[in-house]
Amino acid sequence: MKKSVCIKTPKQEGEKALTLANKLGLINKDLEIRRDEKSIYIPIVRPPLTEELITLKEQATDCEVADHSFPERRKPGISLAQLLEDKFPPYLLPSLPRAIDFVGDIAIVEIPPELETYKSAVGEAILKMNKKVRTVLAKAGAVGGTYRLREFTVIAGEPETETIHREYGCLYYVDVSKAFFSPRLSFEHRRVASLVEEGETVVDMFAGVGPFSIQIAKKHQNVNVYAVDVNPDAVEYLKKNVRVNRVVGKVHPVLGDARQVVKSKLSAVADRAIMNLPEKAMEFVDVACETIKPSGGTVHFYSFVNKSDSLEILAAHFADAVKKSGRSVEKTLFARLVREIAPYEWQAVLDVRIL
Repeated sequence: MKKSVCIKTPKQEGEKALTLANKLGLINKDLEIRRDEKSIYIPIVRPPLTEELITLKEQATDCEVADHSFPERRKPGISLAQLLEDKFPPYLLPSLPRAIDFVGDIAIVEIPPELETYKSAVGEAILKMNKKVRTVLAKAGAVGGTYRLREFTVIAGEPETETIHREYGCLYYVDVSKAFFSPRLSFEHRRVASLVEEGETVVDMFAGVGPFSIQIAKKHQNVNVYAVDVNPDAVEYLKKNVRVNRVVGKVHPVLGDARQVVKSKLSAVADRAIMNLPEKAMEFVDVACETIKPSGGTVHFYSFVNKSDSLEILAAHFADAVKKSGRSVEKTLFARLVREIAPYEWQAVLDVRIL
């Protein structure tokens, strides 16, 4: 923390004060702006001149000059291209991976074919850039198979695929070679958990190691979440994650195919169903309809769409599948593109109320 002269202004006038202080060249960009319940504190490089202060008070009536302690801004680190510019032919630098997924202390990248002979150098550079990373994995195939797994190649660091991932106060033990896990869905895990109401029963039809289920149970006191997955390794990690996150009794791990599990154990019990199996979710719409209570409930449906496809078309296809299952869509509550998975291909979500 560093003490500095600053402009203190009420929150409701903060935007005006920031804009004007920036125009006057007063803001100290080496320090972070601070906020509390009532005020915003803008670090400045010098006390404002009398005429500058008059101008500020014309825009932000209740602002004043004060002293405050500020954390220093993080300086941008060296880029991957900068680390590798003397190890690569210049024409290959534009091919460097732009996206890195971090699962715990594992970094996962996609190496294009033209960089295959340089993949170890790429991995070592990623280790150097990210001090908390101990393993760098390169994707060695697409997600596939019943268990939605992907093959990886270790290109730097320790030859490990198991890690502990932290997300919104939850811990997830996972082996990325044995169970599907995407850190890019962290916002969705949190968003869906925030929509659940106390007293609900939720069926997480393709639960994996539990990111949706455990978020829900951690956020709510009175819920029952049935977390179903067909992958035995994923369910073992799910059981461990239930224990370490202290949600035993609220999350109930179930090993088995969602269709069979719902038919035998979970028919007409759910206020809410989560369908995070975008490759095949449309094939399981009838299962979601079966698990939702006769009085109705909400389905969170994930699927893949082409960029040219509209969310309205996806919603229409979902509604047709619901109708074929003997139920009806009351309302589409929410729809959005979640993440790009390939050029012109997206994962999308629909939140739908069905009767």
